[in-house]
Amino acid sequence: MTTTDIAVVGGGLAGITAALRLADAGRRVTLIETKPWLGGLTHSFRRGELDVDNGQHVFLRCCTAYRALLDRLGVTGQTNLQDRLDFAVHQPGVGAARLRRNNLPAPLHLGGALLGYRLLSPVQRLRFTKAALAMKALDRGDPALDGRSFGDWLREQGQDAQTIRAMWDLVGLATLNVRADDASLALAAMVFQVGLLTDNDAADIGWSTVPLRQLHGDAAARALAEAGATVLTSTKVDAIERGEECFTLRLRDAEEVVAAQVVLAVPPPVAHRLAPDLDLDPDGLSASPIVNVHLVLDRAVTTEPFVAGVGTPIQWVFDRTESSGLSSGQYLAVSLSAAGDLVDLPVAELRELLIPDLEALFPALSEATVVDFFVTRERTATFRAAPGSQRFRPSAVTAVPGLFLAGAWTDTGWPATMEGAARSGDTAAAAALDASTVDKRAGGRPAGAGPQRCQGVPA
Repeated sequence: MTTTDIAVVGGGLAGITAALRLADAGRRVTLIETKPWLGGLTHSFRRGELDVDNGQHVFLRCCTAYRALLDRLGVTGQTNLQDRLDFAVHQPGVGAARLRRNNLPAPLHLGGALLGYRLLSPVQRLRFTKAALAMKALDRGDPALDGRSFGDWLREQGQDAQTIRAMWDLVGLATLNVRADDASLALAAMVFQVGLLTDNDAADIGWSTVPLRQLHGDAAARALAEAGATVLTSTKVDAIERGEECFTLRLRDAEEVVAAQVVLAVPPPVAHRLAPDLDLDPDGLSASPIVNVHLVLDRAVTTEPFVAGVGTPIQWVFDRTESSGLSSGQYLAVSLSAAGDLVDLPVAELRELLIPDLEALFPALSEATVVDFFVTRERTATFRAAPGSQRFRPSAVTAVPGLFLAGAWTDTGWPATMEGAARSGDTAAAAALDASTVDKRAGGRPAGAGPQRCQGVPA
């Protein structure tokens, strides 16, 4: 039997963030992860000589909790953050445009880009501006917003299909992982208010310049070891039993862990299995998948670090040549959010479907040789940010004393992003620290002392 102050179940970004904050506060921490590596849904694998990310993840300057995690891991220098928002947008048959901010206060910082945004007519640009101002004025604290469809609200504001495709879904798909018609207005308001309409530099885009496993998982393993935490990978928690003073975690093929407190940083179905008396609804938050298509080419077909597509199945294309270790040619990764209609298609069908669209975006591709074409699929990439989803997102503090929840699916106020995951880990850790301090002041067992006895009942 191993004893610890706090057991963190789950080694994704939420669990990593929570474990580091707790260890930094002097608590004895044991982090338990089912997979052989840390990092959760942000990881990499080897394919021949390539380092391949399972998915394409970017962050924004406004992602303060995630950027703080990068700093804590000592890997900020392994990312690139734009000096100012700037990216290309292509629509086959219509043309190309750029969205680049200036240094004026928000929302004027996008005024110049909008004036030259050839994917919208002058009338559409004017109507978009009016809708953006209406979006900025929405009260995110109004609970009624969560019950409304973002798409319905946009049409009420005079937004036509092209404006939704070329502006609103351009951002919304990548952050909400659902299209406007399927999105909660409350979550959409959060994304656009915080990301685009409040601070002029909030939407500057950042990305990893190294494989994600190196950025997150490997760096976290080092940081946790240096902080004195114990990390158990390839270890599954079969059950959690609650006793008078502690919790007993029953592990498969390993000795049990006894902890004074537990942070569950796991998906909803796992949280429900391990803590059934919390009355979580494992089916309340359905999942929204993401498909990533990977192409290795014999030559470069674009000089952009990433490109957005409009009016095409191709949503975002990233140049991952350098981070993958490819020595010649170009490696492009195509990110397809809200991919429910694509996630089960065979690779051959995806290739037949997408190559013509990629050639329409990158004409030079028609002259290139596709050396390799493969697909990664995350069927449960995020929770579905649908209207009414808020009621299924629990807070970090549960009805069970000493048991806390973390994960991008919990009530962070953010959609399921890396920022939401990091924020949830911070919140759960803060709640655990506060609870242990209160117990100490009340005359109970001092915070930081190991659990003494445990008469087990299911958590």
